[in-house]
Amino acid sequence: MPESRDRILIHRLAVFARHGVLPEEETLGQRFYLSLEARLDLGEAGRCDEIGATVSYADLAGLAHRIATERRFRLIEALAETICAEALAAFPQLDALTVRIDKPSAPVPLVLDGVAVEITRTRHA
Repeated sequence: MPESRDRILIHRLAVFARHGVLPEEETLGQRFYLSLEARLDLGEAGRCDEIGATVSYADLAGLAHRIATERRFRLIEALAETICAEALAAFPQLDALTVRIDKPSAPVPLVLDGVAVEITRTRHA
């Protein structure tokens, strides 16, 4: 079955969390931005105009927000991996999910706008 070209996009969901390797990151916390690109067939939802034929972007965003705020990860790679795994398990309609975690206040002693990790996981891989 080919991967769907249809997408649900969630851009830069802001969360305050305590992820990071350094003790200060756990103590102080910081803002992160979560972006998700869910791939699934949206044809039926477009034809029938019923929420049950799609994945609610509110539910998908809520799942990502809960994981990011209720758990602590040392690596944003682990946060992204957990969001992908749990979303694919929770929403069987998803063919694939791309998760991007932006960490604008990364403790790097250089002038930069931030760092990010982006991963894609597919159901059929």
